[in-house]
Order: sequence, then C-alpha cells, then structure tokens
Amino acid sequence: MPFSLRSRWTIPAAGATAVAAALVISPMVADASPSLPPRTAAELLASTTAAADHPFSGTVVETARLGLPDLPMSGAGSTSLSATSLVTGSHTARVWYAGPGRSRIALVGDLAESDVIRNGTDAWTWSSATNTAQHLTLPSETAKAPTPTIDVTPAQAAAKALAAIDPTTTVTVEGTASIAGRSAYELVLAPRDAGSLVAQVRLAIDSVTSTPLRVEVFARGAGKPAFETAFTSITFATPDPAVFAFSPPRGAKVTEQTMGAAPAPGARPDAAKDAAQPTVVGTGWTSVAVIKGVDLSAAGGNAQLSTLLRSAKQVSGSYGTGRVVTTALVSALLLDDGRLLVGAVTPAVLEQAATRAG
Repeated sequence: MPFSLRSRWTIPAAGATAVAAALVISPMVADASPSLPPRTAAELLASTTAAADHPFSGTVVETARLGLPDLPMSGAGSTSLSATSLVTGSHTARVWYAGPGRSRIALVGDLAESDVIRNGTDAWTWSSATNTAQHLTLPSETAKAPTPTIDVTPAQAAAKALAAIDPTTTVTVEGTASIAGRSAYELVLAPRDAGSLVAQVRLAIDSVTSTPLRVEVFARGAGKPAFETAFTSITFATPDPAVFAFSPPRGAKVTEQTMGAAPAPGARPDAAKDAAQPTVVGTGWTSVAVIKGVDLSAAGGNAQLSTLLRSAKQVSGSYGTGRVVTTALVSALLLDDGRLLVGAVTPAVLEQAATRAG
C-alpha cells in the first residue's frame, strides 16, 4: 500500500461543482463566531478539493471506541504498525510533512516508538520494540513507496469520508471550532442509507489552509464518536530536513530491499504483496471490501485474530457459511471459503455483498 501522510482531497469522477449538484446540501452556513465569515457547504467542499499541499508538523491523537474486545498488543499505548493495533484505545503520533517525497510519522507509546519515513528515494519503517528496520530504495523521488500506512491522521480519515459521498448524503455546515489553537469550520456529512452504520462524520476544516484538523465518526444511536482523530498541535511550516534523515541505531536488524527486486532471503514480503488485493462491492457509505484467499486455519497463530473470532457469531446463507463480527462502526464477515468482507455496514449488507460477489 503506498504510504502518504497527506491524502489528496479529491472526490472521484467529479469536480466540486458536480459534487455539489449530486448531494443533498443544506443551505445552512457556519456561525461566523468568533471571527470567521459565513461559508456554505458547497463552498467548503470546493475549498477542500482545491486545497494546496501545505507543509506542516504536529501531534495527532487517534481514539477508537468500536466496542471490540481488548486485543493482545493493541489498545492505548501500542506502537504496532498493524491495523489491529489502532482499533481500540487511544494512540499518539507525531507527524512531519514537507511534500510527497518528504514525510514522517512516529507512533509513540509509553516505552516504544514505530516510524514510517519517506526521504526522497529512501523509505524506512522502524520499530524500537523489536529493534528492527526495513529500508526500501526507490527508483526515483516520485516513486510510490509500498511501505505500511499508519491511518491515524485527520487528512487520511477525511479523504475516506469524502470519497464515500453519494447522492443520499446530506452535507451541512454546523458552526465553527477551535482545534489546536486554529479556527475551523465544522462540515458534517450524514448518510441517509439505512444499511450504513455511520450516523454522521464531522470534519473540522482549517479556515485558512482547508487542512482537516479533526475528524469525528459517529455510529447510529451513539452520543460519542466511535472514531476520532485530531491535531493537538500543528504548525504550518516546512519541517527541518534533519527530521527525515533516518539512520537505524546500532545493533538494529535491518532488511534491505530495492523497489522491484525480490525480497532478501528470510525477509518479510511487502504488505502490498502479502495479501490479495481487495475488490469493492457497492458504492458510497455501503461499499464493502472483499478479500479472497484468507486462511482462517492460520488464526490460531495470530492472537489478535483469534480474539476477534471468539466474539464472532456463526452465520449461513446462500453465500455459504462463516462468522460475522459486528462493532459500533464496522462489520466483518469471514467465510469458510476464504473470503473476508468488511465495511461500515450492517451484517445484512455484508451477506448481500457476499452473494453478489460469488
């Protein structure tokens, strides 16, 4: 998976004008208090689409309240780069961004730190807990690095929310907010499709740069966000180049790889090559990712997956048999034929997608 700390604010297959026409947009404008001029939802959508790529550095706190059982090596303070480490508890990350070829994110725990760094033709991942590093040499500074992505920043969460917009989405502007000492507009996306578990997504958009400063995702019937990520501090200035100059500490085990070359003997394959590429069934808020070839028999050797499966419910239908895991915001259907379906949807939508996907 390509690593990018600053996801571009694009809405597929349409410009801001076309998107505004496709949405159900409320005429409500933001409260000018304390000092912001009123802006409509369409204007904010246009500004986020055309936002410049601003260099910045700051601290982000991500919190997930999905209702999952406590997972081994996850929860608050975990610095694992695996996706399951970020689905429970709170996590703090330091972020630096100087452009598409210069970025760094450090997931910071109580006694450990994990980093993903891009510095021109060099891409690094580093874990202090295991004292290991992976170094990928890229053919050019514009090449995409297939290193792990740490999805904790507001930009990443906001990009996914904007990509889910469809004609059933209601978009409003509900006042202003102060995030990390900066003034922001509150843009609210509310899907009306009953198959979605999402009640609304609130985006705090910086009033000057149009950078997302906070994203809150509310599940249906919930008073608190099931997922939120926000800057606690941010500075819009180009970070010191030294931030991106990484050298592994003495004694670290380093795996070297050149993009396009075969992995070194004993090296772990890239995450992008390690799993089947998913297909997508459906669109918008009820889209479902389908991954084939998942080996459920290997779950016994994965403590996190084993914990999740123990909370699963047995299901069956025309799509086959398997187990479903439901949280406040995400459902996952693991079928005995090796298919895994995941989405922010009800289990019924997953079962329909499983039938359609074959």
